[in-house]
Amino acid sequence: MPEKISVAGVSVDTRHWIGGERVASGDTFTDSSPIDGSLLGEISRGGPAEADAAVGAAREAFPAWAATPRAERARVLHAVADGVEKRIEELAIVETTDNGALLRSHRRGVMPRVAHNFRFFADWLLTLDHEDFETRGHTNHVSWDPAGPCVLITPWNAPLMLATWKVAPALAAGNTVVLKPAEWSPLTASLLADIAAEAGLPAGVLNVVQGYGSEIGDALTSHPDVRRISFTGSVPTAQRIARSAAANLTPLSLELGGKSPLLVFADADLDLAVDLAVEQYDNAGQVCLAATRILVDESVAEEFTRRFVEKAGRLRQGDPRDESTDIGPTIHPRQLEKIDGFVRRAIAAGARAVVGGHRGNGQYYAPTLLTDVAQDSEIVQEEVFGPVLTLQTFADEDEAVRLANDTRFGLAATVATGDTERAGRVTARLVAGTVWVNCFFVRDLQAPFGGSRQSGVGREGGTWSFDFYCDLKNTVTAPKGWNDNHG
Repeated sequence: MPEKISVAGVSVDTRHWIGGERVASGDTFTDSSPIDGSLLGEISRGGPAEADAAVGAAREAFPAWAATPRAERARVLHAVADGVEKRIEELAIVETTDNGALLRSHRRGVMPRVAHNFRFFADWLLTLDHEDFETRGHTNHVSWDPAGPCVLITPWNAPLMLATWKVAPALAAGNTVVLKPAEWSPLTASLLADIAAEAGLPAGVLNVVQGYGSEIGDALTSHPDVRRISFTGSVPTAQRIARSAAANLTPLSLELGGKSPLLVFADADLDLAVDLAVEQYDNAGQVCLAATRILVDESVAEEFTRRFVEKAGRLRQGDPRDESTDIGPTIHPRQLEKIDGFVRRAIAAGARAVVGGHRGNGQYYAPTLLTDVAQDSEIVQEEVFGPVLTLQTFADEDEAVRLANDTRFGLAATVATGDTERAGRVTARLVAGTVWVNCFFVRDLQAPFGGSRQSGVGREGGTWSFDFYCDLKNTVTAPKGWNDNHG
């Protein structure tokens, strides 16, 4: 197996990164581009041995990194951000080739955000403090102590951005990390290891291991030396991770996707509402936050649908490396089959495709809008994770909220209305970790992020990230002379 492959002219190491060294496995798995199905390379396929070695390296490196002063940790993370910014073009083209998302988005938004993730948490670390408070003359001092080795398991739809959303706060908090990227899009995690090493991150502080699902995942999540586990992905995988972590009572942060609604009221700016709805096709619909259930006031549903069909019809689907492309491919043949199965079953059950409803060439699925769907149907209740939206109508505000909340998920919601009082009433009643009003996907790293119900456990972002990645300690100090009176 070659140790390095060339992806669009960029050299990428296919081996694990453990303890500051490249480590090969005897077995491999194939990585192919969703753009055209071409083989990118054979990737080292880790298992229990690699998992144990990576956790061992993280355990060994932890004491020194935890003891590193905050300012020095922040300096190293800023150096990592510098390295990302120097290689934005390389990272962008490799990730587009590996997972099929738009190259223009990677260049202009995603990879700059990767650098920002490191800078934000480096700076937030330096401001992290809690004002001391008194209890009957005793002083309480709260501190954020590094927890230990962290296992971070990340998805394929935004590989590097979501990885660094976890890696940056974990490292800033003084922890060491074992990163396990998704097997369908592992390449930019390998480049991140190179960048971190060049930035001066000590050996063993960041480790990257590759492998297929439970083959390596179970060994990582059940390891007794792991102190935190953060996972983004599906509910069934999260349930398996929770069972695996239970033996050691390892704290978990789980972000598990959803079936988010977009509520369009009659007083909404319909052009804005249509723009928000069509935006849900971003990344070929492979976005956990996507508002895939469009709920429209029945009095404006016909006009909304007409405008939606017109605007969606102007979308260009094709090679994500082309500047004019709006929608790229789905990540993998298995995902394409899953999406197509959802749509075929929905149509068989009575749904009508007013947009799309069919496969394209290769791994492309046409942007789809289904109407005439029942609230209890599979297509309304289950996450498709593809460019498939449903449209339902409601008669009043109460019905809109009832339909919006009537799934097992609760990750996000979007509301389109021109009435600020209505916006306040509705958002207060929605079950969601994030609610957008007349906007979508506006994310600030200082805000809490996570889901309700089966969309996840816990919150990350700003101080919430440090609350998770640290052991909070309260030190209570008696006033001077207190023992003289209580001896």
